[in-house]
Amino acid sequence: MKNKIKFSKAHYDYLKKYRIKKIVVVITQISLLIALLLAWEFLTKYEIISSFFFSSPSKIVKTLKDLWNSGELIYHSTITLNETLIGFAIATGIGFLVAFILWYSSFLRNVAEPYIVVLNSLPKIALGPIIIIWFGAGSKAIIFMCILIVVIVTILNILNAFTNCDKQLIALAQSLGANKIQIFFKLILPSSLKDIVSTLKVNVGLSWIGAIMGEYLVSRAGLGYLLIYGGQVFNLNLVMTATVVLCVLASFMYFAVALFEKLMNKHFK
Repeated sequence: MKNKIKFSKAHYDYLKKYRIKKIVVVITQISLLIALLLAWEFLTKYEIISSFFFSSPSKIVKTLKDLWNSGELIYHSTITLNETLIGFAIATGIGFLVAFILWYSSFLRNVAEPYIVVLNSLPKIALGPIIIIWFGAGSKAIIFMCILIVVIVTILNILNAFTNCDKQLIALAQSLGANKIQIFFKLILPSSLKDIVSTLKVNVGLSWIGAIMGEYLVSRAGLGYLLIYGGQVFNLNLVMTATVVLCVLASFMYFAVALFEKLMNKHFK
């Protein structure tokens, strides 16, 4: 039977204070959100600000209920979520693979670097007409727009993480006879884990931006479509409701990445 590790009283006190601090932070966050929603509802109810232009929490809840009852909420949310997840997965996979190839070959890295920087600075929305011609006015165009926005950032961030690994540790591994593949999996990848997860968190936001931008261009369904339609008919309740749904879905996706981070941290401990 394994002996239990005994910690000092000071350590237990520190852990207790840390837990209390986290609980206080969460309670404060929830309280702040509730306070903002109550203030918003109060200001619109007593016409201090116009509910026509700013909507209100109660009207958003009503619109949300109507969309749910009609089936439109699930329909449009599912379309945008699928486009976002596919774009996120493909762009992250391609970005990681390209970053690995560029890390492996310094020659290719030196050749490709200026092109990658130029592509990153290019306003992607300007390519909208070309994307529509290439892929048509459907989900393929939206997913490609999502990939286009995410992939370059992924390459740059992950490549930077790979190349910033401790050079002395790499030299030591080489002196012990390790080849590049062994160095990558035993040294580079574990040391880059934190930066890779940070990139995934950034990619969550960028993939949603890409999907909505794509839906602005070509979509006839999805949350981006609801945003455009709501704006065209001056239905701000619909616009705000679609925005709230976007925030909720993006939050769930972000928390999934955070959970993945915890699992990876446990694995590489």
